[in-house]
Amino acid sequence: MDSIHAQSYAKIVENGVQAIEEVNRLRGSGYTKEDIYVISHNQEREDRIVDAADTNEVGMHEEGLFGTIANLFRSRGDELRSKIVSLGFSEAEADFYEKELDMGKVLVIASRTSS
Repeated sequence: MDSIHAQSYAKIVENGVQAIEEVNRLRGSGYTKEDIYVISHNQEREDRIVDAADTNEVGMHEEGLFGTIANLFRSRGDELRSKIVSLGFSEAEADFYEKELDMGKVLVIASRTSS
């Protein structure tokens, strides 16, 4: 499922290689490093993909101070849904994407709301 909003785009991919390919495709279409995020249910995997793709992780700039602090006390699933919502998606979309992440997939998001 791809989701395109006025400001946000998301695509579920099967693995890190596909995530890097999607990041490169998004860069080719005009998105910058600061616009692109990679999310995985496994934090170490997410970190490796973010480093390899030279892109962003969702942080305080996107979630705000309180959202970032709250994530310290949330389950990984709740944290991921919060991050997805902070990038301009609805709760229902965040639930869908988080379930896909549970199955080992990777989410690539391009969002100009971070600018």
